[in-house]
Amino acid sequence: MADLVHKRGKRRDDNGLGGAVDFLLANARLVLGVGGAAVLAIATLVVKRLIDRATSLPDEDDAKAEQKSIKESWQDLSLIKAEPKPPKKQSRADLSESLLSPSATLPAQAAEPFGHPTSPETPQVESRTLLCLTFQEKLLSYYRNHVTIPETDVALGKQLAKDICIELQSFLQNKCPELPFGSMFLSGSLCDDLQVVAADHVCFMLPLVLETTLWSLIPGEDTIVKDPQFWMIRRTDLEYFPRGSSPWDRFLVGGYLSSNVINEALHKMLVTSINWPAIGSMLDCLIRPVMASEELKLEVMHYKTQLNITLCPVTEAGDKVLLAKPSKGLVENLWRQSFYRSEVSKLKDLDAADSGARQCCLKILKGICKNHPFLSRLTGSHLTHVLLHMSETQSDWAEEALAARFQHVLETLVGYLETGFLPCYFNSQINLFCELLEEEIDELGYALYSAVSQPDLLLQEHADK
Repeated sequence: MADLVHKRGKRRDDNGLGGAVDFLLANARLVLGVGGAAVLAIATLVVKRLIDRATSLPDEDDAKAEQKSIKESWQDLSLIKAEPKPPKKQSRADLSESLLSPSATLPAQAAEPFGHPTSPETPQVESRTLLCLTFQEKLLSYYRNHVTIPETDVALGKQLAKDICIELQSFLQNKCPELPFGSMFLSGSLCDDLQVVAADHVCFMLPLVLETTLWSLIPGEDTIVKDPQFWMIRRTDLEYFPRGSSPWDRFLVGGYLSSNVINEALHKMLVTSINWPAIGSMLDCLIRPVMASEELKLEVMHYKTQLNITLCPVTEAGDKVLLAKPSKGLVENLWRQSFYRSEVSKLKDLDAADSGARQCCLKILKGICKNHPFLSRLTGSHLTHVLLHMSETQSDWAEEALAARFQHVLETLVGYLETGFLPCYFNSQINLFCELLEEEIDELGYALYSAVSQPDLLLQEHADK
């Protein structure tokens, strides 16, 4: 009777230990993986047998139970081994390749026909390839893979913008026939093959035809703000041609044509007067005016194509191009002098003269700055003027010297940011950094200074996004 109680107690203990082993083996596969679970199972069984042999004498029932337990455990272990291994990531496989024996890789190879075949990840392959490239090759690779826009996307963006431009022009002529608007036209980097990453923005230039005998331009140096970039347009000969003689007199503020009043009137029309749903339905797109914006903007969605349109009232007098885009916080009557047309023309002429890569360098810089948290404050105009200044002292702009010129651009930009003054190429008295805050200049300087020693990190940061 005592032996029977002893055996029952022993079996109860064995059952407890066996349950613990089964629980341990069942969960080890999840925690340790297949190989770790196999090793743990073998070690656990060996230890169990040693403990059993040391604490009790083997009788026939115990031997059979132990044999059965070992047999069931090995069956479980064989089932664990029989399960196919999940496909490993490329990095894990590369790191452990030298540690695996040929037989260990057979289950994974056999499992491929029943699941998804393993394939190396593209970003990792690209990163390894870039490690073997020179900085010159990395720049050209970045230009091809991240900066260049497919021609079909450019053509689609232009055509969509032209269709909307025609409809907007027609509306303004019908709504305000008394205002002498000129023919609206497209402008910006999309039209000059200088847009990068995506064909997503364009400008509508709306010319205001002013009577030369009734209006005169006041240079920025002679205005109250003393900034040569911001001009004023004064109404003249009021004693002979009283107010009302010009259709633009309705936008006068203190005897000057107010850019702010013109923008407010156009913004009101864009938001409340134009039936954009009807126009969008006709053009197979969705058009929405941006309500809370200091600029006149439209958002256009055509399937997966997104286009941002900025309407810019503009007037010209001789070689002066003035935009109704006053600086923040300044007098509302100011008109900003634009050098965009001259910038692009000069840059293209320089490249045509020496088969240079200035435009390529500019587009790479714009691509890097576009989505950068700090460098996005640098506009295409800033970068273009830096390149034009450098062209005065650097003669080698061939594609083979792209890496050297790119490095020099970063260093030159850091120099301008240190002084807080970027002179306009066409008027050295104009500071193109005048609208940047001191904190913004510090952030730009730090970001570029960090990149001067390792410029390829700028390319890698954008490629990883």
